[in-house]
Amino acid sequence: MHTSTTSHFSLFGIVLTIVIFWVCGSVGAQTENADWLVDGNSRRAEITVLEAKEIHLDNGLIRRSFVLTPNLACFDFTNLMTGEQMLRTVMPEARIILNGKTYRIGGLIGQEERGYFRKEWLDDMKSSPEDFQYQSYEIGEITPHFPTKTVFWTGHKKDATGKKVSFSYTHPDFENLLLKVHYELFDDIPLMGKYLTLENRGRKNIRIDQVVNEILGIVEEESAVVGSTEKMKKPYQLYIENNFAFNNAMHAELSSQATHWKPDSSYTSQVNYELRTPSILEVYPERGIGIDLMPGENFQSIRTYELVLDSYDRERNGLARRKMYRALAPWTLQNPIFMHLVSKNDAEVRTAIDQCVATGYEALILSFGSHINMEDISPENIARWKGLADYAHQKGIKIGGYSLFSSRKISDEHDVISPLTLRPGGAFFGNAPCMASQWGLEYLGKLKFFFENTGFDIFENDGPYPGDVCASTSHPGHKGLHDSQWVQINLQKGLYQWMNARGIYINAPDWYFLDGTHKIALGYREVNFSLPRERQKILNRQNIHDGTWEKTPSMGWGFVPLTAYHGGGPEAVLEPLSEHLDDYKQLMMQYYGAGVQACYRGPRLYDTEETKAMVISVIDWYKKYRDILNADIIRLRRADGRDWDGWMHVDPQGREKAFVMLFNPSKEPMSKDMVIPLYYSGLKKQAEVSIEDKGFQGFPLNERQELRLRIEIPADGYTWIVIK
Repeated sequence: MHTSTTSHFSLFGIVLTIVIFWVCGSVGAQTENADWLVDGNSRRAEITVLEAKEIHLDNGLIRRSFVLTPNLACFDFTNLMTGEQMLRTVMPEARIILNGKTYRIGGLIGQEERGYFRKEWLDDMKSSPEDFQYQSYEIGEITPHFPTKTVFWTGHKKDATGKKVSFSYTHPDFENLLLKVHYELFDDIPLMGKYLTLENRGRKNIRIDQVVNEILGIVEEESAVVGSTEKMKKPYQLYIENNFAFNNAMHAELSSQATHWKPDSSYTSQVNYELRTPSILEVYPERGIGIDLMPGENFQSIRTYELVLDSYDRERNGLARRKMYRALAPWTLQNPIFMHLVSKNDAEVRTAIDQCVATGYEALILSFGSHINMEDISPENIARWKGLADYAHQKGIKIGGYSLFSSRKISDEHDVISPLTLRPGGAFFGNAPCMASQWGLEYLGKLKFFFENTGFDIFENDGPYPGDVCASTSHPGHKGLHDSQWVQINLQKGLYQWMNARGIYINAPDWYFLDGTHKIALGYREVNFSLPRERQKILNRQNIHDGTWEKTPSMGWGFVPLTAYHGGGPEAVLEPLSEHLDDYKQLMMQYYGAGVQACYRGPRLYDTEETKAMVISVIDWYKKYRDILNADIIRLRRADGRDWDGWMHVDPQGREKAFVMLFNPSKEPMSKDMVIPLYYSGLKKQAEVSIEDKGFQGFPLNERQELRLRIEIPADGYTWIVIK
C-alpha cells in the first residue's frame, strides 16, 4: 500500500507487480488465473502406483516419487509451482539406532555424481543388505493424530483432507519389529508430512536410542567457495516444521529443536572447497530418544511437515505458512473473547462474569496473581471453583485459570538435576521441576482432576516444559539423563492432547501448536506495558505487524494493562477506565481490528455506564466483522510514529474480501491518496468499498489489482475500510 507522494511506496508497488507477475507466470500449477493462495480451486492429492515398481504422490503443487525395488528410495521431489527439482541425490528414507547399532531404512547405493540425479541411474543402483528392506505399502486417507473438540467460536471452515501412504520395512536383526514410514500429502496446499512408527511384537525390549525420520539430499541454495555450513543460506523452497519445538522463543524457527541442515562430504563436485555447503536435511532430536520399547508397545517419532514455497516474497511465504497451520492445527482458529481477571475473592469473580455477560465477552481467565490454585484438589477447593464455573456456565460464560510450571523451585528431590553438577539448577529458567519427578507426575494428575471435577474450560499454562534435561536416576517417570527429554516433552504433549480432546482451550507461551495448544503470545516485552499509553499504542501495533507474519490472528495474544503491570505510573494504566476512555477504546480497536485477543488484565471491564457502552460498541463491531477480522493479515506499513501505519485482512472466499485498518500517530489529521493492493483478496476488476460503514461505493481496480482511494485519518486516531 502506498501514497502517491512517496517514492518508497511507489517502489513497493513495483516490487508487488514483479512478485505477482512471477508467481502468476510460473511453471506448473500457478498460472494467470490459478494461484492456490487465492483461487480456492480444488487440488486433490493422488497416489499412483506404476506396475508395482514406482509410487507417485502428487497434488498439482508438489510431487514426490519413489522406486520400490531393489529397495524403496525417493528419487524425485518436484516443486510443480515453479517446475524446480529439489532433490540432487538419493538418500536413505530414515535412519535409526536400535540397541546401540545404526541402521539405514530404505535407500539405494551407487550414485557417483551427487550434484544432480537422473532417473536412468536407478538401473545401476543397489540395495545394501545391512539396511531395513521395503516390504509393502498401504494407501489411505489422512486422519487426525489425536482427538480434538471445538466449543468456542472458530474461523475453521473444513477439516484438512489428503492421502497417506505407509511403507513397511523389515530387518533380520528384528524379526518381530514392525517398522513403518508414513507420508501424508494434503489436498489444496503444497504440504507433506512424514513420521515413523515402531511396534514391538516380540518378547524382548528394544532400546530406541535415536530416530532420524527424514533425510533429504536437497539442491543447495547458494554456492560459495568459502563459507561455513552454519552461515551459508539454507534452501528457501522447503520450510520444515516438526512437533519437537520448545524454548519459550514463541517463534517457530527459533523454537525448532529437530531440524538440522548438514554438509555432504560425498558431494565432491560442489563449489565449496571444504565441502561444507548445507545440502542435507535431517530431522531428529539432538539428545536422542533413549527409551526401551517394551513388548506390545508402540512408538511414534517426531512428525515432520514440509511446506514447499514458490517465492522469496516474505508476505507470500507467510500466507503459505498460515494456510499450513489452518490445515495442521485447526483448533488454533478458535478465538474466544476473554478477560484476564485479577481477583482476591469469589465475589470479584462473579462480578467479572456479570460484566462479561453485559458487554458480550465470552470467557473469563483467572490471571496470575489471582486467588485460584488449581494444584489444590481438596474437596473444599474443588467445590468452590465448581460453584463458580457453574455460575459462569449458567450465564453462558466460559471460565479458566492460570498455572505456573517451569520457572519455579519445588525441592532438591523434584527439580531437574544438572548433568554438569549433578545438583538442582542449570535449567532453562534456572530452577525448575522435572516433569517426570513424583511432583511433576502428581502435578499433571492434579490438573486433570481439577478440570474434570470443576468443569473449567480454559487452561493458561505459564512455563510449559521448555526442554530441560534431567540427570536424576531416582525420578519415577524417567530412567536417567538419556531418556529425560523425550519422556518429559511427551508428558507435556499428553496433557495438552488430553485437554484438547475435551474442548479445553489452552494458552501456553511455547510452540506446542502441533500437539494441541491454541494460542501463544503475539510477541512483546512485558516491561513495555509500564510505559506511557501513547507509546504502548504504537508499540502494540508494531507487535501486531511483526507477530502475524507467520501466525494467524487467532494464534497470538496481546496485552492491555488495565491496572499496573511491571511497574509504571498513572500514565501507563487505564484505571480509572472512565478517565482514559479514548485510549481504552483505541487499544481495543487495535487488537480486535487485528483479530488478536488481548489479555485485558484487571479487576473489571467497565466502571461507568459510559465505559460499559464503549466496550459493548467495540465488541459488537468485532462480532459483526468477526470472520474477516480473523482472516490472514497483509502488512501495509509498520508503525514508526512518523506517518500512517496499518494492515489489511484478506479472504478471497469470504463475504468481505478485505478489511483495512489505518492509524494516524500524529497530532494532526491526515489526508492521504492511497493505493491498496488487492491481489490476495481475489478481486480483479472492481471493488465495493465502505469507509466506517457509511455505505458501499464501487471503484475500479487497475491492471495490478490495486484500489486508489483518498483516506482521511483523524489526529491520534484510526479509520477502517470494508471491501467486498
